[in-house]
Amino acid sequence: MKPIKRVLFIVTIILLVAAFGTSAFLVVNYLKGSKDSQNRYEDLANQVSSATTVATVPTTQESTTASAETETTAPTEPKPIEEYVALYEQNNDMVGWIQIEGTKINYPVLQTPNEKDYYLKRDFDKKNSEWGAIYAWEKADINKPSDNITLFGHNMKDGSMFAALYDYDKKETWENNPLIFFNTLNEYHVYKIFAVYRTSANLGEEFYDFYQFVDAENEQQFDEFVAKCKEYASYDTGITPKYGDKLITLSTCEYTHGGGNGRLVVSAVRIA
Repeated sequence: MKPIKRVLFIVTIILLVAAFGTSAFLVVNYLKGSKDSQNRYEDLANQVSSATTVATVPTTQESTTASAETETTAPTEPKPIEEYVALYEQNNDMVGWIQIEGTKINYPVLQTPNEKDYYLKRDFDKKNSEWGAIYAWEKADINKPSDNITLFGHNMKDGSMFAALYDYDKKETWENNPLIFFNTLNEYHVYKIFAVYRTSANLGEEFYDFYQFVDAENEQQFDEFVAKCKEYASYDTGITPKYGDKLITLSTCEYTHGGGNGRLVVSAVRIA
């Protein structure tokens, strides 16, 4: 082998080994981060009782959600949510808890009204994390509440955070599991999904308004928002919220819209 070729061969081998080493390091680092993140959130979940043990769905519901039939139980008087006190003391940015049964979605919800996207890359303990935390849009009022509260969460490859929302792009998932339990610090609430859709997160493209909508100025504005959600929906749920209903919007990353800056969105209406 000629000296030049030999040198090039050796350099190539070194680069390949370095690339392999870097890749292995990144994989190990990701797996460790994944385990640490899931362990921490499991620990937080263990500090509270299941949201669904108190939140119940009334047997009758005088609203548009009555069109979608669901097995229900009699309502009970909500108890003080004492199980959230310890978590609030650990981080007073906590404003609630979200759970979807049968999924990994079982997390505290955080909010920083004066700092946009603070928890995008920070965990519950405010430490840097690729997993971040589930957090509410800073302009929404959780306790009032606003007509629509948008919650953000990453679409993680390990299936954590809001990755499970992707299953709701299939109507079968919604038919089997349409409820979202989203509690504030002092109230239990149940929501039912009425629309699942994909859109762009680029300003001015497609249905970007789901980020912007918080409180309707009038009935027409509320109805227009709901109509847009249903227009973009992957399937018809038969549910159309009416003015006065309270909504939540769950948003996670989606890579087929907006030049890779898309969002998978799940919208739900409060039924209890």
